[in-house]
Amino acid sequence: MCDATVTTVLAASADADLLVLGSLGLGALSGFVTGSVSQRVVGRSTRPVVLVRAGRGAADEHLSATDGVAPEEIPTTPYRQVVLGLRTDRPCDELIEFAFDAARRRDTGLRVVHAFRTPFRPAPAPSAPLVTVAPEGPALAPQPRAQALADEERALTAVLRPWREKYPTVPVTEAVTEGRVTVELVRATRNAGLLVVGRRTTDHRVGAHTGPVTHAVLHHAGCPVAVVPHD
Repeated sequence: MCDATVTTVLAASADADLLVLGSLGLGALSGFVTGSVSQRVVGRSTRPVVLVRAGRGAADEHLSATDGVAPEEIPTTPYRQVVLGLRTDRPCDELIEFAFDAARRRDTGLRVVHAFRTPFRPAPAPSAPLVTVAPEGPALAPQPRAQALADEERALTAVLRPWREKYPTVPVTEAVTEGRVTVELVRATRNAGLLVVGRRTTDHRVGAHTGPVTHAVLHHAGCPVAVVPHD
């Protein structure tokens, strides 16, 4: 029965630009409780899929309204920002464009989150030089973590530069941190209106696959999640 439902949903969305699914509610950690149908649809869909948790209303898409604002006036309240989880080593145009366009349509800001882990490197031997020689004299070499952070920040800025030019009205905030990407993305969704993540369709593993990061944020994100398939 489940396979038939998934096949029906995917067939119905074959010519659609976007597929929207509802979750079963909230789990113990305030994330999505996705059923097997949702999981399989997300893993197999060739169209972007947005999952919206049960009980979420139009007011939740906007920043907190001031006292005395009537329900029909909620659309005039600014939208919450869009969050994009992005890798700098394998950026994807479809994913980035979806996030920028979502922010543009909402007339809100885009927060781009990139988390990385510094590769483990054994400590140098005591006799190894710890300084670099500059024209004006010796100076301390940059710390590996600080250098890695600076490199990742430059890489993210370079990836986003053409998209900032294409969407000049979208305010962009770049957030580069060292840590687990799932933790940083879930933290970023606390006050967000939409989280955008990707799913590679070129994965050669058998069956539908969403990837560990996408799978994790689907269960723990505090806002709707858009999963964008890409090569």
